[in-house]
Amino acid sequence: MSTSNRNAHPSTLAENDPRWAAVVARDPEANFYYSVKTTGVYCRPSCAARLARPENVQFYRTREDAEKAGFRPCKRCKPDQASPAEQHADKIASACRLIESAETPPSLETLAQHVGLSTGHFHRLFKAATGLTPKGYAAAHRANLVRKSLNRSDTVTSAIYDAGYNSNSRFYETSNQILGMTPSNYRAGGSQADIRFAVGECSLGSILVAQSGRGICAIFLGDDPNSLVRELQDQFPKANLIGGDAGFERLVAKVVGFVEAPALGLDLPLDVRGTAFQQRVWHALRNIPAGSTASYTDVAKLIGSPNSVRAVAQACGANALAVAIPCHRVVRSDGALSGYRWGVERKRTLLAKEAES
Repeated sequence: MSTSNRNAHPSTLAENDPRWAAVVARDPEANFYYSVKTTGVYCRPSCAARLARPENVQFYRTREDAEKAGFRPCKRCKPDQASPAEQHADKIASACRLIESAETPPSLETLAQHVGLSTGHFHRLFKAATGLTPKGYAAAHRANLVRKSLNRSDTVTSAIYDAGYNSNSRFYETSNQILGMTPSNYRAGGSQADIRFAVGECSLGSILVAQSGRGICAIFLGDDPNSLVRELQDQFPKANLIGGDAGFERLVAKVVGFVEAPALGLDLPLDVRGTAFQQRVWHALRNIPAGSTASYTDVAKLIGSPNSVRAVAQACGANALAVAIPCHRVVRSDGALSGYRWGVERKRTLLAKEAES
């Protein structure tokens, strides 16, 4: 420590620490603890108690560090217990498990009662955490079951019943929304589905953008345009791949513009296909602000599944919508870059561009 820092007044040291601003703002997202030597307690940054004088404040990374220093937990913010956000995440994760294990989708009332919340409060929390309503989440889960069943069942009818639908008609009413095509075409690898695509160039190399009838279904990055087209063919082996016209190429230009200047934003309809768990992860990724990063552990906690770090990493790897679903903003717990589907150097470049915006 420099001489000037050693001689600095304690209040100056605290006020110059960026964590002090989080205490003043009572930031519920801040992830540290602070002690107050005049009261002998330690608190969360979000504690609603009267703001302490900065010269009496000391910061800690964990609650264990604060307790080792001789401080006891504040009785108001209860930092030794799960935070309200963590409790809510646990409740949402429990509701998701109930949806996924039920033979038929549970009602909103059943789900709210299961986690001990009012229906309105539960509905708001669920949508904020997953990006879907409980009904939408159940539909996404059943859609995933349908996709799996279509790949292994002898007939489309068998697949529909295996996925929990009690009649063909109820499924066919929404089959195009669920699969983006008819069940028979999906089972045939996307046969007869029209997917328009075009390949452009950007500072990251080649970029392929593809669009189904529902929205952008693929954004691939790479060095070789032909390899990107083959990757699209592998993903939709029997679809009608149609080269984009001038209008479609303007859409590609919009995606390229977003890559070069992330502050522009990307307001395009997306055709996001994945399991209910993957959709939870991808929704969490889209909530990470540009210029910021989160660890795989952070994302697992955000979706209420703290033990699913490996599954979160797999969901990031399964993302087919580069930049639109920003899996490049997820890093290792030590801040190191790894595990990007389109290469670590592209990940580094994207993060640097966002930091400059």
